[in-house]
Amino acid sequence: MVSTTRGFLPRADPIVTLPPEFDPLESILQRMPVKTASGAPGLLAEGKLGDVVLSSLPDLTDHINKYASNLPLMNALYRDYSFLLSAYLLEPCHLRFMKGEPYGLARDVLPACIARPIKRCADLTGFQPFMEYAGSYALYNYTLTSPSLPLTSPNNLRLIRAFTHGLDPSSSEAGFVLVHILMVSHSPLLISSTLSSLSSAHSHLRSPFNTSLSGILTSLRQVNKSMETMWQRSKPTSYTSFRTFIFGITSQSMFPDGVLYEGIPEYDGKRQSFRGESGANDSMIPLMDNFLGVEMPDTPLTEILKDFRRYRPDNHREFIEWVKHRRDELGVKQWALGGGGGGGGGGGEDATVGDDDDDEDKKETKRLWLKLLDQVREFRWRHWCFAREYILKQTSHPTATGGSPIVTWLPNQLGAVLAEMERIYADDRDNLGEEIEGIMDLVKRQKEMLNKEVKKFCEERGVN
Repeated sequence: MVSTTRGFLPRADPIVTLPPEFDPLESILQRMPVKTASGAPGLLAEGKLGDVVLSSLPDLTDHINKYASNLPLMNALYRDYSFLLSAYLLEPCHLRFMKGEPYGLARDVLPACIARPIKRCADLTGFQPFMEYAGSYALYNYTLTSPSLPLTSPNNLRLIRAFTHGLDPSSSEAGFVLVHILMVSHSPLLISSTLSSLSSAHSHLRSPFNTSLSGILTSLRQVNKSMETMWQRSKPTSYTSFRTFIFGITSQSMFPDGVLYEGIPEYDGKRQSFRGESGANDSMIPLMDNFLGVEMPDTPLTEILKDFRRYRPDNHREFIEWVKHRRDELGVKQWALGGGGGGGGGGGEDATVGDDDDDEDKKETKRLWLKLLDQVREFRWRHWCFAREYILKQTSHPTATGGSPIVTWLPNQLGAVLAEMERIYADDRDNLGEEIEGIMDLVKRQKEMLNKEVKKFCEERGVN
């Protein structure tokens, strides 16, 4: 993962078919969804999954060890066991929620037949032993109906695993996941243009730098265009029907004492707590935060953002951190916005970019920089709109699937981007043209609107 050809998607399409040793796991997973591939009700529809797991699923850890060197297969097994883990633990909550009752308590003991295999897979792949966005729920959970066609071809994507109705590609559950995959399909240009931007800054080449920024802008616009299709592909009123299964343990009322993972000696009987699957763990916008130098406020909400980094693939995290280090090493932000070398959060022997560029090229850099921030703003604003329409208006549960406070957490990051744009624009508000002026007018209006909406939801829900 992380390449200029596949972006943040796996370098090869995920494995669908498991070796025959894992037939007991496969059998349960195929029978598990509320609506199975055949259209018949599954184990989760009838509340039978827990009993089936305890009565018929053997511990397959020894078979995992036989294939330990096969990383693509380990990724597939991690995906599959994480789906089973989440469904097993949260099945009682789903049944209550579908009756119109509160979630209540989830199962808080994970049997060894799930705990030992997922812990082994997690150790081999570098993931947490719980469902993650990239490693299981989304980016390793697709197959192509026509492998010879790109995944962006209409109707070419299908889910491998699902909880409710997601094996039907027209369902809201499928739409929710597939839109995320389509968004990330535009990340190759994002990564290649970020790398070429850093290379141009290192060589003190303003015009190629601007060309590379334009490449990033094109990619982000494609990402946001795909993101906008969520409204049609996954309906707000349907989201809560499958959302139950992607909750984590941390900060959730369903798991007041954590979860006991049976058969894991290194846990020494201590209950575990992991954050749940969240689209906030995608790597594209964090990459832009690090490249553009967006500083988050020093708040407890930002500490949650930092904790989310543990729930990304190791090489995603390493690449994003490398970009931040290289940005500071080269003084890219200071050069891009003000000319001169050094600074930008750090110095270093390479931080010697010059200040003899054409004035119009410099203005174009600042215009492009603000346009990139505007695309990050658009992404985060739409994410807030999703939270408002899909969650806040549908349920009173106070926390998001990843364990963050639903009302205040996204505005924490969105507010940081709006403030960053205002700071940059303040230095050149009369010199950047009508398009940037229009963008900043929108920033001002959205800032006011966001404050009013957050205040309203906080008052309604008794949130500080």
